Amino acid sequence: MEGLPAEERRLVDALRAGDESAFRALVGEYGPMMLRVARMFVSSRAVAEEVVQEAWLGVLNGIGRFEGRSSLKTWIFRILTNTAKTRAVREGRSVPFAALAGDEDDGPAVDPDRFRGPDQHFPGHWSAPPPSWTGAPEGRLLAGETLDVIEREIAKLPPAQAVVITMRDSEGFDADEVCNALDITETNQRVLLHRARSKVRRALEEYLQ
Repeated sequence: MEGLPAEERRLVDALRAGDESAFRALVGEYGPMMLRVARMFVSSRAVAEEVVQEAWLGVLNGIGRFEGRSSLKTWIFRILTNTAKTRAVREGRSVPFAALAGDEDDGPAVDPDRFRGPDQHFPGHWSAPPPSWTGAPEGRLLAGETLDVIEREIAKLPPAQAVVITMRDSEGFDADEVCNALDITETNQRVLLHRARSKVRRALEEYLQ
């Protein structure tokens, strides 16, 4: 675990020693985030809660084998997503988890009509670029209704896109953490995130206009 920060090494040592206060603090820090990510995979909040509980058992049972090749956070979420995918298969959900490996293709992320055609000046450039939100009142951008629009749009995304945008933009994971937690390549992560953000942005454009 030499590559881990000293504070994280102390936390791992505390968990291995059975320190209940360290474990409770970890659950308090990551538990809500884990529930939101698990909810992207399974059919209900109740099942997501069971997935999170099972993942924590996996953490406790596996902490002795944690080698520190990734951060503790990434390792925990790798356990969570593997648990969630297994549970989804058991539920018989028709969730295309193969899409996490980059097999997903649900059409262009942005409407092709918004780009100039081959017979126009500057082919491939924007003909109808996304509007700037610079002048929009900050209160409106942060209003509860706007956040509801974002949440509803994420809920409509294909599962792989929903998981990636939730981890990146809602939960603050960086690209490497998402790739390690979901076992996907950087290219796959970037494409999934671009598609998801494009669809959410389109919904926001329609709402704000």
